[in-house]
Amino acid sequence: MTEIVHTCEELMSLIEEVGFLPLLSSAVPGYSAEEIVDEDCRYSTDPEDGFYWPLWQWKGTIVNELPCVYGKFFDKKAGFVSMAWWPDFMNYRRSRVPQPEDASIERTILSTLQLGGSQLTCDLRAACGFSGQGMRGKFDAYVTRLEMGTYIVTEDFIYARDKHNREYGWGRSLLTTPEALYGHELCRCSRTPEESLERIMAHMRKVLPDATDKQLRKLIG
Repeated sequence: MTEIVHTCEELMSLIEEVGFLPLLSSAVPGYSAEEIVDEDCRYSTDPEDGFYWPLWQWKGTIVNELPCVYGKFFDKKAGFVSMAWWPDFMNYRRSRVPQPEDASIERTILSTLQLGGSQLTCDLRAACGFSGQGMRGKFDAYVTRLEMGTYIVTEDFIYARDKHNREYGWGRSLLTTPEALYGHELCRCSRTPEESLERIMAHMRKVLPDATDKQLRKLIG
């Protein structure tokens, strides 16, 4: 892919066109939002503000304005899936990562989110009893697996504010379930998981004609 993106609007158009777009480097070299945006939109440091990263700031706008889903979907890394492809993607991924078993830690996390509604990662972690040294990494690993299975998605990003009420920092993920965010109807698919995978693969072969099937399968999961 050689297209260079200069604005948030251009990136949103591209996501709708390609359907699947990792935020950072992926299984297909050169295929990520970070690698296709103009250099001015990539990460750089700033003496006054600490860092400057337009792409990172865009993701909140994209999640709120574009019908797409954001989460750790691509080899445990974050990225975007357009709503046009979400039913097939979810259908296939949930066949790969079955519903968490009763009494499992993952079931506890998912049930807490389903019953309590949208929650910041830190609040969900506390509600599930993951406190103390080293527990954050363990909790994040469980949440990432649930995201890879399409059971948890990011609804928005919440930023801390300084004394002048200006947003700063990296932002914290507000987590929810796709069913709560988009409704059950938009999360249903009439195809088998195998049919969904083949449909996705056929589409991605057109988007990335130079990529091998092995690379595409690793990208899709």
